[in-house]
Amino acid sequence: MDFSTLCIHGSDRKYDNTGAISVPIFQSATFAHPGVGLSTGYDYSRLQNPTREHLEMTAAKLEGGVDAMAFSSGMAAIAALMELFSPGDHIIASDDLYGGSHRLFYNISEKNGLRFSLVNTSDISRIEAHIRPETKAIFIETPTNPMMHVTDIAAAARLAKSYNLLLIVDNTFLTPYYLKPLALGADIVIHSGTKFLGGHNDTLAGFLVVADSGLSERLRFIYKTIGGCLAPFDSWLIIRGIKTLAVRMDRQQDSAMKIAQWLQGHKKVKAVHYIGLPSHPDYEVSKRQGTGFGSMISFETDSEETAVRVLSKVSLIQYAESLGGVETLITYPMLQTHADIPKEEREAKGINERLLRLSVGLESPEDLIRDLEQAFEEE
Repeated sequence: MDFSTLCIHGSDRKYDNTGAISVPIFQSATFAHPGVGLSTGYDYSRLQNPTREHLEMTAAKLEGGVDAMAFSSGMAAIAALMELFSPGDHIIASDDLYGGSHRLFYNISEKNGLRFSLVNTSDISRIEAHIRPETKAIFIETPTNPMMHVTDIAAAARLAKSYNLLLIVDNTFLTPYYLKPLALGADIVIHSGTKFLGGHNDTLAGFLVVADSGLSERLRFIYKTIGGCLAPFDSWLIIRGIKTLAVRMDRQQDSAMKIAQWLQGHKKVKAVHYIGLPSHPDYEVSKRQGTGFGSMISFETDSEETAVRVLSKVSLIQYAESLGGVETLITYPMLQTHADIPKEEREAKGINERLLRLSVGLESPEDLIRDLEQAFEEE
């Protein structure tokens, strides 16, 4: 079945006999038992809810996994994932991570006994150089946030398997429409469903999608025990968002390419980080392992004054901390997504006072370019 058809129809399981086209919102915390020792299949919404089940079955199909778990946020999903590991375990992660993941690792997970090495996972040899006896997993973002580095997932998977490590891939930026990490050898895929899957900047969600039933069983136990599950109404909002995922991603990508090319030619822009540009150092890897480039762009202006002016003057584009929705958003990583990372570490990665991140939405690309053009102009 074509991906766009799966987005619309998802799970083919029916939950009522009314003929409702939209899956019902089962706004119930608990479910009655038909009798002693009997169950309808639903007991308590922390364990499972029919609306969330429909969403999870859809997400699993889209990623090609055996199971998916929907959480109350992307960070809730990653926090639950960390419970797979024990004190003393070591995890190798991309050194250009979303700031929330970095904050979780070094303020919560490390306190609980886990250890981390952050490396440039675009270089597979650097990953291998950091493997030690207590290493249990490789955690990669691709493209990374916000510098848009790309990791060769198949190569990382071969390395992980040779050392009996889990390969975990955050697929938020490209979604299963453009990239399928499980098919390339990953064990677990993460999503902030708040972003492209939901697509409308109106709810929070997170996902873990797994490649085998053993991981599913372990994570389902953690899931029901911690209880960070996605509520029925929020599940319905993400179901609705996924229905248009394919058409949104294609339109957003087309616009992003036009804007990235325009930015490349602007005199006040010193660097453009968009994986769809042939000048991007990981362009060939992206072409080989995915079917698209997405709509996330980071760019460096000529000065801090220019960056601040752009953020202050955009009008159609909104200065806000998120991505993946129908509205185009611009973010200042050093003050927003990566504010908790030490300055020296942040700037060493290129996340400085001149760097801006753009999530291209569904507005006319010509209108977006005009808005950027006037925002760059000095008064």
